[in-house]
Amino acid sequence: MKPMNATLKLPFYTKLALTLVSLIAIFFTLYIAQEILIPLAMALLFSILLRPCCAFLNRKLRFPHVISVMVSVLLFVILIVGILTFISWEVTDFIKDWNTIKRNFSIHLGSLQEFVRSNFDISTNEQNKYIEDATNDTVKSGKEILGSTLLSFTDTLLNLTLIPIYMFLILLYRTHFMKFLNKLVKPEDQNVLFDILCQIKVAVKSYLVGLMIQLVSVATMTTIGFMIAGIEYAVLLGVLTGLLNLIPYLGILVAMVISMFATLTGTPDLSMMLGVIIVTIIVQLIDNNILVPLVVSSKVEINAMASIVGIIIGGAIAGIPGMFLAIPTIAILKVIFDRIEPLKPWGYLMGDDLPKTYEWRNIRLMNYSYSLQTENSSASVENCEPTTTPLYTESSTQNINEPPTQEQ
Repeated sequence: MKPMNATLKLPFYTKLALTLVSLIAIFFTLYIAQEILIPLAMALLFSILLRPCCAFLNRKLRFPHVISVMVSVLLFVILIVGILTFISWEVTDFIKDWNTIKRNFSIHLGSLQEFVRSNFDISTNEQNKYIEDATNDTVKSGKEILGSTLLSFTDTLLNLTLIPIYMFLILLYRTHFMKFLNKLVKPEDQNVLFDILCQIKVAVKSYLVGLMIQLVSVATMTTIGFMIAGIEYAVLLGVLTGLLNLIPYLGILVAMVISMFATLTGTPDLSMMLGVIIVTIIVQLIDNNILVPLVVSSKVEINAMASIVGIIIGGAIAGIPGMFLAIPTIAILKVIFDRIEPLKPWGYLMGDDLPKTYEWRNIRLMNYSYSLQTENSSASVENCEPTTTPLYTESSTQNINEPPTQEQ
């Protein structure tokens, strides 16, 4: 007879089935509860970002805890309202040029129809009929979308109202929640829990602060570029580009299309659209090669594959808010996985331990490949020949053939 504390060992297929069922249950729960979880998750991230402000008011200015929390959240709300007010003023001026946009768009449409007629032998009347049919279908579907949008408008306003309320409560009861987490774990695991919470705070804070710096930098560079190109509403388009750039991969494409459409307020000249494309490409090159590695990279390294898959899953579950929350959520999961023994392989899978640079002719360049053979090794990894030579990367000098020491 087995002792009471014996561990039950399950076969692999049973573990796999249980894992798949658990994942399905988790993702299904996230999908149906997104209206509750998304505002709460947003509030949690912004609360971590506002924690230093709250601590400054409390410790340096001697504000009571409740007052410091209230002032921090109020400053955050004022900042967001100010940005939205500025955008609404600029959009109002933009709408005044709607007739000019329609006229210039008609000029481009006529040129395009002439090109199609001369090269594909499709008459203008046939093209207009195709456009009319497509427009009618779009209007029908647009009415349905508008109806569903109006029905969910109240829910959206409610969620926007809940975020600052959640932020206030999270900051107010921060110590209470910490004690709750301490009560969930055994006394011998308190240090691990403390380490996890500290690393989560560092990772999320560094990511969000870097994201804010990236937003301001991209908006400023885009505005200056559009001003040099002579594009109207350069400030509005620059701010929109900075905000939409927060949506990974998809946002910058949407911003470029909006900016190209906005050039029709001034002239039908295609050189303005070309200027938008050139400015966007230059800003993205600077953003991806300087800003992102310098200020956006969090303390937790996440590889591009995990980021893209996480963003797609987040978008499928909760749309744009899910895409925005994907990266910090993956960072939090990686911190937890790296400190729980059975989950360490999954934390490694999410991570990025590629050597970041290599030197060629005294020039340091980006590196995106593993070194398959060390300098002192005569055995090739590709041929699966055994070797005892340590394999090192720039970011980690730990011998992969030896277990980590206590100091590490």
